[in-house]
Amino acid sequence: MFDFRLIPSAVAMTVIVVASNILVQYTFDHWGLGDILTWGAFTYPFAFLVTDLTNRWFGPVRTRRVVYVGFAVAVALSFWLSEPRIAVASGSAFLTAQLLDITVFNRLRAGSWWRAPLTSSTIGSCLDTVVFFSIAFAGTDVPWPTLALGDFSVKMTVAVLSLLPYASLMNWVKPYALPARG
Repeated sequence: MFDFRLIPSAVAMTVIVVASNILVQYTFDHWGLGDILTWGAFTYPFAFLVTDLTNRWFGPVRTRRVVYVGFAVAVALSFWLSEPRIAVASGSAFLTAQLLDITVFNRLRAGSWWRAPLTSSTIGSCLDTVVFFSIAFAGTDVPWPTLALGDFSVKMTVAVLSLLPYASLMNWVKPYALPARG
């Protein structure tokens, strides 16, 4: 049974992924950064913030449900709104990176408040970047290794900056209680 309190997270996840799949097709041509950055680099990192806050509030089982719903809806919409190779690459990268983020976050959640979101977002972003760019643009004329490095740099910047809203929101809702160890 789906927990209706997860709908805002699932909707946010879907919007972020679909927007990113459209925006990754356009280079960020300001300040000479068109060879190393796409517009999608600015939106996608917020998927990790949604995942981490959902995990903090509802735990890993419900957060996986959000990821699965976000994955299914976003990939279906992305096939319609972007190129099929982008949808396939995005779905592959999103699912593996977000599930890894959930696992890492959950293992570190009892430590310092910033360690779980920063570490899980860093590891998830690294996996996401490698999987997405190698599937989406390998064999094309797109300079994907440099775009991947630019994208990863923005993801890391957003991961650090996302600690501010994470810190202010993490106690807004009672955090998920870890099961007692027996």
